[in-house]
Amino acid sequence: MIPAPVGGALDAADEAVDLLLDSGRAPGEILVLTTGDPHPWAAHELSFGESAYWAQQDAGDDVFFAHVSNAQRCKGRSVVVVAVNGGAEDGIAGALAAARQRAGALLIVCGVPEQVNPALGAGV
Repeated sequence: MIPAPVGGALDAADEAVDLLLDSGRAPGEILVLTTGDPHPWAAHELSFGESAYWAQQDAGDDVFFAHVSNAQRCKGRSVVVVAVNGGAEDGIAGALAAARQRAGALLIVCGVPEQVNPALGAGV
């Protein structure tokens, strides 16, 4: 759990990704999910079309960014980083459950602890 306000959750997630890469994680091991607005990278890549966007996920050689509503379509990765950057309160628990299913070794959640901990079902 990385405490961050809703407006800072994306920045916290980006910092977490940087630290993971600096510590030796391969980019293809990392999936970043957002609960509110899409990550700017995802929005940019989607501007080239859905096929090209999802082909990058299938290639698995870089960090992949997606909205949690597409989590079922995402392949599991060793590390999943979730930016709780908005979205409906009741949707956050589902988002975190989907993220847990995708995380092979490590789940990092960036958000407001009072909002995230109940959704995870435990104090983190």
